Amino acid sequence: MRKTAVIVIDMINTYDHADAELLLPSARRAVPAVVRLIERARERGAPVIYVNDNFGEWRSHHGEILDTALSGAHADLVEPLRPDEQSLFVIKARHSIFYETPLAYLLTQLGVGRVVLSGQVTEQCVLYSALDAHIRHLDVAVPRDAVAHIHRELADPALHMMERNMAAEITTADAVALAD
Repeated sequence: MRKTAVIVIDMINTYDHADAELLLPSARRAVPAVVRLIERARERGAPVIYVNDNFGEWRSHHGEILDTALSGAHADLVEPLRPDEQSLFVIKARHSIFYETPLAYLLTQLGVGRVVLSGQVTEQCVLYSALDAHIRHLDVAVPRDAVAHIHRELADPALHMMERNMAAEITTADAVALAD
């Protein structure tokens, strides 16, 4: 198995956006699995990389994004996922974690050949990121219990598309292999 990094997508969030009410129930179900995944990665020394929207605040940095989310109405969803001192943080502006970010370079520097994608939204950012990882010749795993969706009817087909078209391993947070 290639060296693995756990990617946490858009979970540092205020949930103050148009689709938040649709996303929140699924995010609440996903948070415990994401927490377990992060803990397992940290125990095994696998890199944990948060890739997060900046919500249009171009002067913001990861600490400010975290502080804003922790002071919001849904801090209970953010607190358990708080990055630690070893966590890495990449700010993105669009759906894919790779689009105009330094993530591909960072993964190369870390010697990572496999990414475990967790976070939100299954049928948007996770799907597009899985495609972009695949075209960069990275192996992809997606724990179905560690991703959150807006539209249930699109989530399972998105996971199926990742599995079939991008050779992604669809698994669970507790079963995904994290060894280097």
